[in-house]
Amino acid sequence: MDVLFVIGRVLFGGLFLYNGLNHFLHYEATRGYTAYKHVPVPAVATIVSAVWLLTGGASVVTGFRPEIGLGLIVAFLVVVTPKMHDFWAATDPAQRMGDFINFQKNVALAGAALMMLAIPRPWPYSL
Repeated sequence: MDVLFVIGRVLFGGLFLYNGLNHFLHYEATRGYTAYKHVPVPAVATIVSAVWLLTGGASVVTGFRPEIGLGLIVAFLVVVTPKMHDFWAATDPAQRMGDFINFQKNVALAGAALMMLAIPRPWPYSL
């Protein structure tokens, strides 16, 4: 069971690591999308969110202070999801569907992070 937990932990945390890295690798596009969604100071928001995602993801993957990393992930999802995936405001049907799918995905990810907070620590094979 420990191996399954580690695999799940790497897959879950790896998603946030990847997305944080992606914010930097595709900075201009991410900043542009952030500006399109009317986020104040999109350049700063893009960098802060990238660091936030990298920190949360790395914490979960390594098992180092996972309660902090999971708290960062939950906070990120709660703050970002209604702003960036406001499907109720979209007029284009394709955009509405995309935002709705991403909204639902983020709600599920927040739920998974909350469940992981209930797992006793230290986690198997953690730093």
